[in-house]
Amino acid sequence: MNLPLVLRSVRFPAFTLLKLAIIGLLSGCSVTDVINRLTPSDYVKTADIAYGENPRMRLDVYQPLSKPAHAPAVVFFYGGSWNSGDRKDYVFVGEALAARGIIAVIADYRLYPEVRYPGFLQDCATAMAWTFRNIAAYGGDTQRIFVAGHSAGAYNAAMLAYDPRWLGAQGLKPQQLRGFIGLAGPYNFLPIETEAVKPVFDFPNTPADSQPIAHVSHDAPKTLLIAAKDDTYVFTERNTQKLAAKLREAGVDVQVKVHSGVSHITLLGAVAKPLRFLAPVEQEFTDFVLKND
Repeated sequence: MNLPLVLRSVRFPAFTLLKLAIIGLLSGCSVTDVINRLTPSDYVKTADIAYGENPRMRLDVYQPLSKPAHAPAVVFFYGGSWNSGDRKDYVFVGEALAARGIIAVIADYRLYPEVRYPGFLQDCATAMAWTFRNIAAYGGDTQRIFVAGHSAGAYNAAMLAYDPRWLGAQGLKPQQLRGFIGLAGPYNFLPIETEAVKPVFDFPNTPADSQPIAHVSHDAPKTLLIAAKDDTYVFTERNTQKLAAKLREAGVDVQVKVHSGVSHITLLGAVAKPLRFLAPVEQEFTDFVLKND
């Protein structure tokens, strides 16, 4: 599911809604554009960095204004059912992290129908490898790199964190990650019920090892799972809670935060400064990074 499309139907308090509507009408922007424009510029952005040859293999780096040395870094992958999405819509995520002294790397990756599973995972692993090899030049600490994502992006991040095939192809290991943060991720979604996702994973011939939950082991990195209690798109009990149970059985340090009053989409929207009244997602996300760095 695509954040820019769905945020247009979100219910905000009257004052906030009026403010967003006025700005949007005056500028001709989507609500996501408005949220990004309302987001403070508490960062230094280096945009459109190539991490591979394909035009979709590009990323942006958000540094804190103070440019501290040896800062923790988070590589963030957005959602969109593996068939849509653009890193330029997620400025608010980069700002939220940079404002707390964390370097953010927000990467595009190839989408269906250009690729099917596991093509997008290969791209994400390549973006992670770029980060390990280059983040020191932006003030980052290669010993404090986290992977994170929302929705389909949380799936991508989880597969890098738990299944050693993808980082292994880049000469890396999941154990080199300091932690994984998943927001409303599909980690245990067979059989596939969403029509738009079926061809992405060649359903009904989807391999069982395509599921993050199938790769949980004692070696998995520390994990933070954040979800919406009443998520009607990615069911929290089936995905977040079952993954958390499997991680606990394996002895992995896992935290679970489930919020009422937000949806699959507004859970991530709550990271944006204008929408933090919805749920303390930004605080939970950044605290996990800073307390485990």
